[in-house]
Amino acid sequence: MPLIEALLAAVSGGIVGIVLGLVGGGGSILAVPLLVYLVGVTNPHVAIGTSALSVAASAASALVGHARAGTVKWRCALMFAAAGSFGAFGGSTLGQAIDGQRLLFLFAIVMIVVGLTMLRGRGDPGNPDVVCTRTNAPKVVGFGLGSGAFSGFFGIGGGFLIVPGLVAATGMPMLNAIGSSLVAVTAFGLTTAASYAISGLIDWPLAAVFIGGGIVGSLVGGGISRRLAARTSALKTVFAVLIFLVAAYMLWQSGRAFWEVA
Repeated sequence: MPLIEALLAAVSGGIVGIVLGLVGGGGSILAVPLLVYLVGVTNPHVAIGTSALSVAASAASALVGHARAGTVKWRCALMFAAAGSFGAFGGSTLGQAIDGQRLLFLFAIVMIVVGLTMLRGRGDPGNPDVVCTRTNAPKVVGFGLGSGAFSGFFGIGGGFLIVPGLVAATGMPMLNAIGSSLVAVTAFGLTTAASYAISGLIDWPLAAVFIGGGIVGSLVGGGISRRLAARTSALKTVFAVLIFLVAAYMLWQSGRAFWEVA
């Protein structure tokens, strides 16, 4: 691997790790475009497979800090992750059959919709005492299955879907949703990565460098997130703005690629 590519991969991994630790999602949103447009991975499917593995590792690292801080709702997180893993496997199988540029374009559209949803609910502090029981289990499982399917289809950890999904299904505060989401992000990422690995669509040396940067970044992001715990609206605004910026860039790149072909 050329030195400049390794450096870009490490920096990109660090950025992804910071975002994962800070808002629980968005790391995978950044990972794919960073690998394609900054590091220079030419095959979108290889970028997706590599990012899925890298994001799973970074999410697991960020989860350790949140678990120590007591922000993870383990029962809700495990229910969500278990249901989502089934959806992620099916979604990843379907995603590999779709043209790479079209996949990136659809990815950006979904991001914009989720960003708008998060902005609408940014004033709600949530219920810190929420518990997942038989009453809300169907809703948690349903959101988990849907988030997993989208996660696998787009080759992402799915945090940008999991965080709002957990909030919508349980009403938990944003900080708890961030911590809990990392359980599912790890599970979804590993499930998706396994599917792509079977097809030979992971660049293993690149993933190793990316993961190294991601682990360092996740520790930094997790610390910032806990400092912003009392500012729920600030966390949600950061989350949404990040999504809009990356979605706009991806739409621009996809549109440019379309016109070059035309």
